[in-house]
Amino acid sequence: MNIVFDLDGTLIDSAPDIQSAASVVLSQCGKQGLTLAETRGFIGEGAGVFVSRMMAARDIEETQERHTKLNKEFVAQYEIAVDKAQFYPGVFDVLMALKAAGHRLGLCTNKPEAPARAVIRHMGLEQMFDAVLAGGMIASRKPEPEMLLQTIEYLGGGPALFVGDSEVDAEAAKRAGVMFALYSEGYRKNPVSEMHYDWVFNDFDALQGIVSEAAVGKVSPATK
Repeated sequence: MNIVFDLDGTLIDSAPDIQSAASVVLSQCGKQGLTLAETRGFIGEGAGVFVSRMMAARDIEETQERHTKLNKEFVAQYEIAVDKAQFYPGVFDVLMALKAAGHRLGLCTNKPEAPARAVIRHMGLEQMFDAVLAGGMIASRKPEPEMLLQTIEYLGGGPALFVGDSEVDAEAAKRAGVMFALYSEGYRKNPVSEMHYDWVFNDFDALQGIVSEAAVGKVSPATK
């Protein structure tokens, strides 16, 4: 079976690294760095949207030229900010078990390609994924469905389960018509009860059971 994962907020908590990268850029503008809560709230729709939210939060006028400059500086810092990222509990063992069971694993993230590949290397995940699609690799991003559908295509097509943590992930799965398992401990902004999902879990030990149900098309009674 194809199992596609989001990255930030799903497999890893990268907010401290992103906070560090943003703080370097803001300090160069004479502005105070972001709090961790602000950082988590701004994550999810790609670097460009993150930078826009960062600028608004620190009253930096957003002209196209200014945004382009700060976005370039942010992504440059983002590529080297990997030391604070941590797996959510149980993630690595579950990925290993799913891989060993013969499932095809993919990664579909709005995180720009260079920082995404940098953190994949840092976390020892290079051999884990059969397909990686990151921000900027195609012309659209989540919640548009193309990224998710293209990742599944790269895996060989067929039935798939998408595992993510946010409203953006949930909407992408809904638009793509792909089964969705919501990790409730990530960066979502709304209550779980208001989100689309087929399964919801807060412990990665539950994921193998969800995969087994998805493989036979058994959707959770809690489907939203």
